Amino acid sequence: MNFSSDNVSGASPQVLRAIVDSNAGAAAPYGMDPWTEDATRRLSEVFEREVSAFLVATGTGCNALALAALAPPGTAILCHEEAHVIEDECGAPEFFTGGGKLVGVPGAGGKVTPEALSSALARYPRGIVRQVQPSALSLSQVTEAGTLYTVAEIRALSDAAHAAGLAVHMDGARFANAVAALGASPAEITWRAGVDVLSFGATKNGAIACEAVVFFDPAKAGDFLFRRKRGGHTVSKGRFLGAQMAGFLDGGHWLDLARGANLRAARLSAGLSALPGVRLPWPTEANEVFPIVPAAMHEALRAAGARYYPWTTRSLGENAAPGEGERMLRLICAFDTDEAAVDAFLAVAARAASVHPAAPF
Repeated sequence: MNFSSDNVSGASPQVLRAIVDSNAGAAAPYGMDPWTEDATRRLSEVFEREVSAFLVATGTGCNALALAALAPPGTAILCHEEAHVIEDECGAPEFFTGGGKLVGVPGAGGKVTPEALSSALARYPRGIVRQVQPSALSLSQVTEAGTLYTVAEIRALSDAAHAAGLAVHMDGARFANAVAALGASPAEITWRAGVDVLSFGATKNGAIACEAVVFFDPAKAGDFLFRRKRGGHTVSKGRFLGAQMAGFLDGGHWLDLARGANLRAARLSAGLSALPGVRLPWPTEANEVFPIVPAAMHEALRAAGARYYPWTTRSLGENAAPGEGERMLRLICAFDTDEAAVDAFLAVAARAASVHPAAPF
């Protein structure tokens, strides 16, 4: 019953086979191999246009290098106040941008709204020398609250950002889960909606260590090869990154993996929602569930060996915060989460609900 993260999962057998198949013989180093070329071709097919894609080994490197390509030194990058880039990457975006300032924008359910973006931009008017000048907007898809931006929401935010002279980056660590859940094409929720650069995640969804910085306009890739090298992400045996990405994308495998994770999360969410004393502050839209449960249920789950993170957030709507005797949890399903583990978790929660009935909230 390990729902602590989708990083605890292993690798997809299909991805592992692709790595093994690429292992025989010699190959050109530093990403000049046929597997990397194949991965770039497949990414262009996925996004229905020619892209410039650069493979890197970590999500932090992917986001930091992508933002550095968009934000000149000393400018501001706007993002949700609890976005991964501002909360969980140890200052890497600031470091790689040469002193860029990440500015958090509040929003319920982990999402930035056009109104909140407009208010944030008003705090940094153009030409005021004492203030940083905004240069980019970063959107997380899936958000840190497990919610999704719709195509219309991405378009509205991108239009507002572009009108203010900002480029748009999307942190897609769980991009596959978003595509699988929305039913929209990868193109529709990225470049067709105004996204300029995507951090395309594979590691959380079945790869070992593989992400891609995807530029939808190759002309904007500029000096990224040099940025990647200086950032320590030009892997000498790059074929193993290329093989991972190609195997990940082959035959729509990446979406099959994400659908499995989303289905397990939906099952978990539905089961918890049916229990007395359990509430969800927002709908479960991808592979993350954020229930607010009675403290006794949390204690019973822990005692039974369930693993997850107790959660706090500033993204809750008014009057939605956990009250006395309640706990908020973060539960994440991975591509290989066993349905039996979901059912075992729900069984423990159901027993706790029957033994310790919650007071009405």
